[in-house]
Order: sequence, then C-alpha cells, then structure tokens
Amino acid sequence: MIARRQQVALALTAVLAGGAACQAQHHQAASKAGPPAPARGFTLVASGDVLPHSSIIDRARFDGGGNAYDFRPMLAGVKPVVSRADLALCHMETVYGANGDYTGYPTFKSPPEVAQGLAATGYDGCSTASNHTLDDGAEGIRRTLDALDAVGVRHSGSARTEAEAHTVTILRAGPAKVAHLAYTYDTNGFPLPAGEPWAVNLMNQNQIIADARAARGAGADVVVVSLHWGTEWQDEPDQQQLALAQQLTASRTGGRPDIDLILGTHAHIPQAYEKVNGTWVVYGMGDQIAGEMFNNQGVQDPRGNQSTIGRFTFAPPRRPGGRWEVTKAEFIPQLFDIDAGRVVNLNRAIEQGADVQGVRDRIRDVVLSRGAAKDGLVMGK
Repeated sequence: MIARRQQVALALTAVLAGGAACQAQHHQAASKAGPPAPARGFTLVASGDVLPHSSIIDRARFDGGGNAYDFRPMLAGVKPVVSRADLALCHMETVYGANGDYTGYPTFKSPPEVAQGLAATGYDGCSTASNHTLDDGAEGIRRTLDALDAVGVRHSGSARTEAEAHTVTILRAGPAKVAHLAYTYDTNGFPLPAGEPWAVNLMNQNQIIADARAARGAGADVVVVSLHWGTEWQDEPDQQQLALAQQLTASRTGGRPDIDLILGTHAHIPQAYEKVNGTWVVYGMGDQIAGEMFNNQGVQDPRGNQSTIGRFTFAPPRRPGGRWEVTKAEFIPQLFDIDAGRVVNLNRAIEQGADVQGVRDRIRDVVLSRGAAKDGLVMGK
C-alpha cells in the first residue's frame, strides 16, 4: 500500500513538473510572439436613394421572367463592393405595395421584392425615413418593414409601433456595435397617421442629438445618422445642410462626439463629402436606382442617375472610452444605366473599356468640391 502511494506521488510530481515546463515554454513562446494583436476595425459602406419609378418596376418584372419581380440583376454590379464590407447601409426611399398594386412617381408603392434584391446584394440595413415614407400611410410602412424583416435587412427611420420607434437599431460590424438613426425633412405634406406621431422620424436637431446619446447609452460604439435633406438638383449643400452638419458634429458628451458619421440623401444627385468638426459628412449620395429623372425645369437630367457609395474604415479607440476613428475614407462613383437597367461601378467600367470617364470625373469633382481631398478622401474601386 505504501509502495502504491509512493508511485502515485511520483506520478503527480512528474505531472506537475511537466506542467511547469509547459508553462515555461508557453511563456517563452508568448515572449517571442510579442504583445497580442490589436483589436481589428471594420469597414462600412453606404449608398444613395433606391427610388423605383414605373420603368424600374417594369425592368424588374422583365428580369423576373415576366411573372415575378427580380431586383438582384440591377444591383449585381455593386455587389462586390457591398458584400465585402463589414456593414452595408442603403436608403430605401419608397414604401412597398402588395398584390401587384405598384406605382411610381408621384406617390410610390414598390414591389416588396426590392427587399430581396437588397439582401442578396449584401445590405445589412436601410434608412427608411424620406419624404415618401407616408405615400401609403401606416400600411405602407408596415408592409415595407415586414418585407425587410423577412429577408433579414434591418431598418431605421420609420416604425410600426411606438415601442419600435423608441428602440435603437444597433448592428454588428466586426467587433463593433453600430447604431443607425434616420430622419427626413418632410413627408410631402402627408400627415402622420392618427395616433401615431412616431411613425416616421422628422429632422430636428435636438431630437437627433438626444437619440444619438441614447444610442451610445444603449451600447453603441459608433453612431451613424442618415438624413433625408437638402435641395433637389443642387450640387452644393444648402444652408440648412451646412448649419445642421455643424451643429450635429459639434455635439459632444464627455469630450467624445455624439455622432460619428452623417449620410445624406434626397437631392437626387451626388453632393460633396466634407469633414466637419472632425466627423465625415456626406451631404448627398445621389440616386442608386431611379428611372429617367427630370429636373426642376422639366428637362431630363443625367445627374439624377449618378451617385456614390461611401466606404469608411474605422479603427478601434486608442484608449478605453475613446472614439472609433475613420482611418480611411473613400467614395466609389456609380451610374444607373437606364437602358440596361443596371447599377454600374464607373471605375470598374472604365477598366473594362467603357467610355464613361467624363461622368466619373464630374462626380469626382463634385464630391471633392469642399476640400475633402486634403482630409484624406480618395476615390476607391
């Protein structure tokens, strides 16, 4: 019995010695490997208005074989950019109809299959606050958000219930939690549904800041605000855009900005990118999908089918509680080819020999018109 105990003791001694040796080896290996790798950042892409005019609806039906609506081919040209991002946001300007009751301008009801096309392209979430959000009242909002939910695309800016309206939309982007808030300047004169003042978020400086702070309190590392604003067909941001951008980007809590990125839509044409108070503002991304566009003079204007995708690379804070910083800012020029019914990445098209350099360069000049190049904005692919 004593001999047995001695054997056990010897065995335990050997195990402990081996464990100590393993720990020493592990320590040596860790020392050789150096400090642990820093936390990784993430990429966010965002694009402009999805505005299905009647011609767009007809094209989707053609692409669906005449018996269904398929929006995937329209967006296939930008899928490589969208799907590779950690987080991709779109702007769903219109509401959805049902059972074939679909209309274009001036009051839109789009096929719910738009949502399937967005999901298949790689979009994770969409802003849904626009001047067309109430085109079909509360039912239009319900159908739209139901369709987005069904394909796993998150949304912000309109709501089916008061509880939903007061819930922060937080999306995962790599290691970060990103809050997406969305607001519109107006609803084309359509009143908010009776008893539902929360159905669509209207643009108000104090409310946006309060919501951004609430989002941070809900655990958001990054707060992104989508704004449906500006003057249609005007290349330059208007005074309301400039003033609100200044006010929102200046807002801070404990020295940290309350808002980390502003994404603009509505003007139908690309507008400038600008760094304001250290925060990137995209005044207008333009229309990603739209039919023939006619300007305020009633003349077809090709700018209404031009847009950009913004791509921002965020790095984690250098210290606990610090800001996630944009370390790379890019814009990718696009064109919606109304004849082919396809979104075109203009830089890729030029590489393939298409004669679209003039369009690409016009978009570039507008995007850089407020000096964004000096702050590091570059044109991407």
